[in-house]
Amino acid sequence: MNQRLPNQPHDPAPVLFEPIPARRAFEEVVQRIRAQVAKGVLKKGDKLPPERQLAEQLGVSRLAIREALRSLENAGFVSLQRGPKGGAFIQGGGDEKLTELMQDMLDLGTIPLSDLTEARLVILDSVTRLACKRATEEELDNIEENVRKNEEVLESSDREERLAHAAEFYIRLVAATKNKVLMMVIKSLTDIVRLTLSQIEIFPSRELTQSRRLVMQQLRMRNPDKAAEEMRSHLQKLHAHITQSGK
Repeated sequence: MNQRLPNQPHDPAPVLFEPIPARRAFEEVVQRIRAQVAKGVLKKGDKLPPERQLAEQLGVSRLAIREALRSLENAGFVSLQRGPKGGAFIQGGGDEKLTELMQDMLDLGTIPLSDLTEARLVILDSVTRLACKRATEEELDNIEENVRKNEEVLESSDREERLAHAAEFYIRLVAATKNKVLMMVIKSLTDIVRLTLSQIEIFPSRELTQSRRLVMQQLRMRNPDKAAEEMRSHLQKLHAHITQSGK
């Protein structure tokens, strides 16, 4: 039986990992700024120190600061404004970036339109139930006001006006949930669906108005199951309308 001699070298171990690349300075700056926001030191609307001061405080070059700010601007985290009162202001992100991301994925074919409208249907089921439980009377009045305006523009030849009022219904509904994440998601999904509807045959307006009235009635009665059922019925028809028109 062969035995390895004490000084005989071991067989080389298989390479499982690659070396970790050194972190670039601007990436560290990005993380430091995000960390200050996470800790509450910086809040939405706060202005960051000028480039020179940031470079001195963080011990990096002004070029690294510029790269970091551009990266944060692209992410919607800061707003870079020019002029005497300009500078870098904390934005805290926004639904615009989420909308852009989903729209890009849709345009590139990464996600099909049917997946997006189906997801909207599922999420709005929960939104309707939450709104039914949490909405104040004032918020219900606000939603109902939108339904009335929808009826007023029913015969309007202005497609954009009709679509704007139709989309606003979902924004007012989700606002009644008091859930900021749901507000962002529904706002983004609604913006994309609105753009899609502007490019295809418009959904029958009278059927839309009738559905909104029935949803409103169940919201007033605080009946989440019935409200969600009516919402789901309408969105299933809209889902079919969009997917069929998109073929």
